[in-house]
Amino acid sequence: MAKKKTEQEGPDFPLQKENYILLIIGFAIIMIGFLLMMGGKSDDPNVFNPEIFNFRRITLAPIVVLFGFVFEIWAIMKKPKEEKQD
Repeated sequence: MAKKKTEQEGPDFPLQKENYILLIIGFAIIMIGFLLMMGGKSDDPNVFNPEIFNFRRITLAPIVVLFGFVFEIWAIMKKPKEEKQD
């Protein structure tokens, strides 16, 4: 038999408020990673600027972006805590 919903329960959404908050946090982490990749251009197109290959742009930023995507997957998969009904 199918479980009947009472009016107090409301609709059963796949994601809860907690999941959406975590998704926003993950999106912010991804944006921070992309912001870390910015910069390093040269003012003169005939002059090479080696700043484009520094640690922040080549190593740190991609790790931050990857962590943001992993965090997003975790935020979607996380089950919200069950409320105790006394």
